[in-house]
Amino acid sequence: MNIKDIVNRDIVNLTNCESEPIHIPGSIQPHGFLLGIRKGGSRIEFCSANSAEYIAYTPEQILGKQIREVFPEEQAAAFAVYAQKGFIDSAQPFVFELNGTPFNTTVHESGGNVIMELEPFPDGTLQLPNLYNQTRNFVSIMEKSSGLLDLCQEIADATRSITGYDRVMIYRFDHEYNGEVIAESKREDLVSFANQKYPHTDIPVQARELYIRNPLRMIADISYTPVPLLTIDDSADKGNHSLDLSLSVLRSVSPIHIEYLKNMGVGATLTISLLQNQKLWGLIACHHYSPKILPHYTRLSALLQGHFLTSQIAVREVAEEYNIGEEVDKALVEALTSLHETENFMEVSHQLPSLLKLANASGAAIFYDGVLYTNGDVPAEQDLLQLFRFLADAYPNKSFETDHLSEFYPEAKKLSKYAAGVVYHSMVSGENDGILWLRKEKVETINWAGNPDKAVLPNEDGVRLSPRKSFELWMEVVKNKSLPWRRSELNAASSFSYALQKHINYRVIRTQEDKNRALNDELKLANRELANLNWISTHDLKEPLRKIQIFASKVLDREDPDLSVQVKDSVERMRFAAEKMQMLIEDILSYSKAGSMEKVFELTDLNELLRHVLSELQDTVEEKGASVHWDTLPSLDIIPFQVHQLFVNLISNATKFVKPGVPPQINITTRIIDGTEVPNEKATPGQPYHVIAFRDNGIGFEKEYEHRIFDIFQRLHPAHKYPGTGIGLAICKKIMENHKGFIDATSVPGEGSVFSIYFPAE
Repeated sequence: MNIKDIVNRDIVNLTNCESEPIHIPGSIQPHGFLLGIRKGGSRIEFCSANSAEYIAYTPEQILGKQIREVFPEEQAAAFAVYAQKGFIDSAQPFVFELNGTPFNTTVHESGGNVIMELEPFPDGTLQLPNLYNQTRNFVSIMEKSSGLLDLCQEIADATRSITGYDRVMIYRFDHEYNGEVIAESKREDLVSFANQKYPHTDIPVQARELYIRNPLRMIADISYTPVPLLTIDDSADKGNHSLDLSLSVLRSVSPIHIEYLKNMGVGATLTISLLQNQKLWGLIACHHYSPKILPHYTRLSALLQGHFLTSQIAVREVAEEYNIGEEVDKALVEALTSLHETENFMEVSHQLPSLLKLANASGAAIFYDGVLYTNGDVPAEQDLLQLFRFLADAYPNKSFETDHLSEFYPEAKKLSKYAAGVVYHSMVSGENDGILWLRKEKVETINWAGNPDKAVLPNEDGVRLSPRKSFELWMEVVKNKSLPWRRSELNAASSFSYALQKHINYRVIRTQEDKNRALNDELKLANRELANLNWISTHDLKEPLRKIQIFASKVLDREDPDLSVQVKDSVERMRFAAEKMQMLIEDILSYSKAGSMEKVFELTDLNELLRHVLSELQDTVEEKGASVHWDTLPSLDIIPFQVHQLFVNLISNATKFVKPGVPPQINITTRIIDGTEVPNEKATPGQPYHVIAFRDNGIGFEKEYEHRIFDIFQRLHPAHKYPGTGIGLAICKKIMENHKGFIDATSVPGEGSVFSIYFPAE
């Protein structure tokens, strides 16, 4: 039987450091040994090279054997039952015993394999923790700690007491995954790491992923020699024999990380993940300055401390945010009250402390309608106007916030004294209009544990990588940044900006209403004057015209021999002109009434209405020899007298504009169509319409007049041949507008015309 190891021997260099496969090292730490079987089976496929040190069986004696051939059969049978449960509860490892030595056996699945990691009891006992006392102690800590940092310090002290490590740190990540030590419990003789920062390169992406998947990680001896994992070399099996040890307790460590810890002088570590919303919030990092193996159940007690702290992180952060949010909300209410109660808010905005407090800003500025209004400490006016122009161009109709303005706007470096950080909301009222909250520069000195720019360096050979060797305090001064904006402050700024925009819109609307009211008054006056003109037209003008007609008729009726033919012709023309003017006045009055009279709608049978119209036009119809045929018309909600006039006008036109010697034929049809078929852009798609078409065989007209004929005073034919005023079809159009409908016409010269009217259906 040939045996091979599965050790990953890839060298980490400058090109692959971000993808170092730390989850498949192919080796383990030596404070236990590892066996691997196929899922659902019991044949041992993998074995660590140190098995003989614990159970006196070499890998050659173990690989390919069944578990029952290595361990007592009753234990193998019990393990089979344990394995069927899916080893859900890692807090209760299976216990194998061989040659009088018990082994805590933690089990997990890895791909199609089941990984068994066996650790001997250090002192032959289970060392179960006192969970009651531990929980009671945490509750006491939780009650007496006033804030998150106090709680972290208490957890650090308690974790060190439980585990016995020389140093325990609570390590919090920022948004870039740089870490900061926010709490520390240590031996008195050790140098403090409190408040020191560590660059994100200290814990690369793949390591952070493993911390999320496996929340507890122990390195018992930094100077250990990795133990290779072995498997049977089956030449027929071409598969990948690497093992994913992401969830492993014994997994070997990246050489770079080992070198990093050696450079720090550390001998052993324990790391516990602190998660929030499935993201790595921080770590509990335990350091010992000599090798240290922590028993399984003591490790679980330390992990429980991490769970305790994790359960409180969100609560404490929310509580701190709530306290700030209360003050912010109070200031927001004051600012909104002032906004609603002040007629010209812009003029008094510079006097409102609440405008700054609602975002905890050091300055604020509003640019509106070409005028700049400021509050608090702000840059010079020209610099502010330039900043508003930049923000309006870069973020049109948007909001923007940053605590490092110079990253986006290089000119901001000279403004950092006033505006290192900003919150901006654009306003749609005008060009460059917006509101801006400003924060002063907060110069910060960061204490890095070593130079962050030299966290990972090429080795002396120029190929491999090495971590930094110096962890001496390296101070960095950060400028041009403000304190970060909190969510409650951003929300308050957004709420006020929205209210301000509404306030401005309201003022614009009210100003427009005032203008409209003045125009409306002028329109009423003009309507009254127009009504007077209508009165004059219908009464004062009718009487003189009537007298002109009477006297002209008398002159002609007398047939005075003294009157010449020329005089008689002139009088006849005068009488005809008076009649034409009277007809024009009456049509103008009808057009005016069509738009101004009260619109009372009634459900009306159009068939009955059409019969009344034909009865009224009977003399004309008989005189012209006209024939009228119609479909059964619907009953519609209409203004009866107006539709009566509409039908009169359409049928009269059909009997007026006829070809000589050809009797008029009028066909009236009806159907229902969708709004998309109505030849008018104002028709509503999806709305059904009743279309009633009046088709005649008259003289017709050119296509270019299809729309113009509905304009007032528009005539297509000479008055002496086809009498009329050119107002009739304009009245028809007005009547259809009163019914929220439409009218159109199509025609072929010499063949006739079709006038279609469209009524909205219920």
